[in-house]
Amino acid sequence: MHVIIPALPDTARALGMSVGSAQLTITLYLVGLAVGQLLYGPVSDRLGRRPVLLAGLGLFTAASIVTAAAPGPSVLIAARVVQSLGGCAGLVLGRAAVRDGAAADKAAGQLALLTLVMAMVPAIAPAIGGYVTAWFGWRASFVLLAVFGGIVLLLCLLMMPETLDRPGAANRSLFTAYFRLLRSPRFRGYAIGGACSTTSFYAFMSASPFIFERLLRQPPQRIGVYYLFLMLGVALGSFTANRVAGRVSVPNALRIANILSILGAAVFALVDVLDIVTVASVVAPVSLFMVGAGMASPFALTGSVSVNPQAIGAASGLYGFIQMAYGMICTIIVEIWHPGAIYPVAAVLLGSALVGQGALARAISAERAHSR
Repeated sequence: MHVIIPALPDTARALGMSVGSAQLTITLYLVGLAVGQLLYGPVSDRLGRRPVLLAGLGLFTAASIVTAAAPGPSVLIAARVVQSLGGCAGLVLGRAAVRDGAAADKAAGQLALLTLVMAMVPAIAPAIGGYVTAWFGWRASFVLLAVFGGIVLLLCLLMMPETLDRPGAANRSLFTAYFRLLRSPRFRGYAIGGACSTTSFYAFMSASPFIFERLLRQPPQRIGVYYLFLMLGVALGSFTANRVAGRVSVPNALRIANILSILGAAVFALVDVLDIVTVASVVAPVSLFMVGAGMASPFALTGSVSVNPQAIGAASGLYGFIQMAYGMICTIIVEIWHPGAIYPVAAVLLGSALVGQGALARAISAERAHSR
């Protein structure tokens, strides 16, 4: 998703798309990520992680080829949706596979390490996408996705083991598994809190190419470098979570993470109010927000997928759906409110951080009550 962001302005010009239509390539990608995760989780609980992952990666690679050759906006946007339906397999099944082999008390540290690794490629991707776009044109980023998808598919085919001990053991219907999870105040709190703390960032990702290019007059290759700092914030937060897992209590770790996110969002809003918008004044507070997001995510994810050990795949899928659905809502808000402006993004980030704080506090309270 991140490698094409610097190419969005050039893509819009080349295909005659408006700013809002170009942002749909991000928004509808999030729709596909959300919906697809609802299916992959329970299906993988029955069929196993490996075959479902390979099928998803195959779909992603095929759709990536179509996006690279898209003749117009409609084909590009439709192919992006299909691409997301394939790509989300990695999100769901990566989390589920790690949790399959980790005890509950060690899952937070291992999922933090997973989040760290998952943050590094998106951190590098926009920088690569920016230079590729500047050197070879906007289609090059989509070609790169097709190549990357093919390589990952081959590596998983050769190296990915089956991590689920007994595929097919989960016999509950899809709706029954989700209904039971949604009835749990622990799951609801962790899932909503995790979404508010993390995927609200997509509001910034959707609007930021136009903020950097139109308000700050930055070229595509520099825009990619700026995203490197933002995603390194996620990596730093995830690394911190990995180091403190088991040493600092989950409530304290989540409290610290949310304070960082709230502070970063508040400073970002203040930058717009005071009209001191520069590259540094945009990147620095949002990077701080991302440190908090990277730190909160593993603890929220661990809590949600540990609610029912017999439905880890379903919990991972539903957690991912809630995350991506919330991210989609955030991008829609900024697109409708004022495309390419700062204040809608700042409002979304700050409001989300505050709601996330409350939801995670509720989850922790329910966790304590459950343990008694």
